[in-house]
Amino acid sequence: MSVNITFLGGTGTVTGSKYLVCYGKERLLVDCGLFQGYKQLRLRNWTPLPVAPDQINAVLLTHAHLDHSGYLPLLTKEGFSGHVYATPGTRDLCRILLPDSGHIQEEDAAFANRHGFSKHAPAMPLYTRQDALDCLPLLKMVDFGRVFNPIQGWRATFLPAGHILGASSVLLEVAGRRILFSGDLGRPDDMIMNPPSPPPVADTVLIESTYGDREHPKEDVLAELGPALQRLAKRGGVAVIPVFAVGRAQALLHAIHLLKLRGDIPKALPVFLDSPMAVHTTHLFEQHPADHRLTSKEAHALTHSATMVNSTDESKALASRHGPMVILSASGMATGGRVLHHLAHHAGNHRNMIILTGFQAPGTRGATLASGARSVRIHGRDVEVNAEVVQLQSASAHADATQILSWLRSMPQAPDQIYVVHGEPGPSDELRKRIKAELGWRAMTPEHGSTWPT
Repeated sequence: MSVNITFLGGTGTVTGSKYLVCYGKERLLVDCGLFQGYKQLRLRNWTPLPVAPDQINAVLLTHAHLDHSGYLPLLTKEGFSGHVYATPGTRDLCRILLPDSGHIQEEDAAFANRHGFSKHAPAMPLYTRQDALDCLPLLKMVDFGRVFNPIQGWRATFLPAGHILGASSVLLEVAGRRILFSGDLGRPDDMIMNPPSPPPVADTVLIESTYGDREHPKEDVLAELGPALQRLAKRGGVAVIPVFAVGRAQALLHAIHLLKLRGDIPKALPVFLDSPMAVHTTHLFEQHPADHRLTSKEAHALTHSATMVNSTDESKALASRHGPMVILSASGMATGGRVLHHLAHHAGNHRNMIILTGFQAPGTRGATLASGARSVRIHGRDVEVNAEVVQLQSASAHADATQILSWLRSMPQAPDQIYVVHGEPGPSDELRKRIKAELGWRAMTPEHGSTWPT
């Protein structure tokens, strides 16, 4: 009897991560993510899993980003009732992200119904805020480094992965096999997050490949962001920065704070963080000091480096303000949330600026903007883009190709098999080739829905 993995997401794409590990009658899901981006990917969220949710014994979350945790409310709604194991940081972030995800889906469906631009009548949310609240009691907190038993006879350990608060790699031991899930690996030189821990011995490794075909630039985010905000301040424009509420928002706030301290941009340049989820996440940095590099003074400064916008009325009021100012708002790839209203309002003015931070998945509005498109579709209408679009190349929270290979190279011994996951087809295949050429290890890129042995 072998241990098998079925790849239910995170293959050929950077979204929807779900890896089903089966041994005998036991089933465990590592990550439970939403598909985002292209419509054909998003439609997978509505397709039932090939395994009944009530037949899954347990879930392990590598971290809280929605492409790794955002399917959990639906899994629970459809019958899953086991434990969801997560680190303290991941547990705390899921309490923020998942209800917010349900709320945004309800809002988007209601907006579509009011304005009649949905092909479905009525448009329905994938799940509601209440569905998300219902799944939260299943979350069971486990500290980094502690060996636990998600299923009787199975052993698991969370290992720090950098990237965002609580992010982990997962070592799973079952039937004599050691399977290592990298999760999303952070950068060893990240401005605010700790570097990933060295990987342990494993027979099989699932390695992420978001940046599997590229290297991060040598210059840091300050060198990229500073000149852009200088230009913006001089012409009195508004910068709209789509950010992930978890990780990217805090990194950008810290960078803007440092630029002001250095005198590179005006200290009086108003900055607004318009995302209740990002506001709550920013306060978590003081509660999880071991997860990041910031001093207690720097973590405290994060919460005072911008005007924190919570209510919808406060958000709407920003539209009546004049520049110069900076608005950071979710989501990071402009797939939903309040940032869409800011983009719709400000994209048409040539004095304004749209600053993209990090990877923009194909099929997202962020990718459309990054491509230089002169219009972008928002809430059923085409919005003209005259604002300057700046894409920061150094703001990513993911390890680049060489950093991923360095992490793998530090394994105590070669694994039997590498599965290259969580990447677009090009980057995944490029990393696969480098693993074979430079490390001499067996590596393959599994297809969506395929099942392979460990």
